[in-house]
Amino acid sequence: MQQKSLLELEQISFRVREHIIRMATNGGCFLGASLSCTDIIVYLYYNYLNITKQNLKDPSRDYFFLSKGHDVPALYGTFAELGFIDKERLKNHLKTNDFIYWHPNVNIPGVEFHSGSLGHLLSVSMGVAFDCKLRDTKNKIVVILGDGELNEGSIWEGALVAAAKHLDNLIAVVDRNKFQANLATEDLIPIEPLDQKFKAFGWNVFFCNGHDFNNLNEVFNKLPLGNGRPNIIIADTVRGKGLPSIEARADRWFCNFTQDEINLLLKELYSKGKTNLTSETLVVR
Repeated sequence: MQQKSLLELEQISFRVREHIIRMATNGGCFLGASLSCTDIIVYLYYNYLNITKQNLKDPSRDYFFLSKGHDVPALYGTFAELGFIDKERLKNHLKTNDFIYWHPNVNIPGVEFHSGSLGHLLSVSMGVAFDCKLRDTKNKIVVILGDGELNEGSIWEGALVAAAKHLDNLIAVVDRNKFQANLATEDLIPIEPLDQKFKAFGWNVFFCNGHDFNNLNEVFNKLPLGNGRPNIIIADTVRGKGLPSIEARADRWFCNFTQDEINLLLKELYSKGKTNLTSETLVVR
């Protein structure tokens, strides 16, 4: 895999964020949470996971699961940049002639498993990790969980089993944007201290800044894969990252904007970012 530079990753993330923003109209999408995990997904596909357009069916590839399936605009946007799907196809979001809608669908190239009902894909990813262990292969299996998703009992059942089965090829990432739907996680059902809970369940626990590519690279590359314990990375993120007007706002969970509002958000995105892209990218497509 050819590693991308910091500047290249930043530019890709801006383009993915543009895709996400454009999907927040004509029916809308879960904008805030999609923007919070964008950098993590971009880093994983470009600099960590062995997943390419050519090896999507190769059993030796790595595996990625988006358990917080409502964040799928970030995954769709990344797939469009990778060439898994045509960028023009994103215009079919929520249309009845395509499978691009609010949650991942296996009819989209690159999607491993349907998700939407929270709490399920940790167990699904564990099944894949266990299969890879039985076959003695070197696949990495990564699953992104929402912090609000950790309220699901199936998460903690899975956490127990993953440790019991020594699934040290499994990496769970918590998108810790500190919101669950339209409330702060700690105001609804407090989940802290996460690190102590997962350590007690037998996991290796790490922290990172989910928007810092250098930090993401440092943490993912020091994971002790093969030490008999599953791994969890608690990624500190910001809901709505990249759009200061909606960042860390409880009311910006699901958004359905007019086209004029979308244009203003795109201008805001690129006025705040470090990118050499020009204002031509702001033309409505």
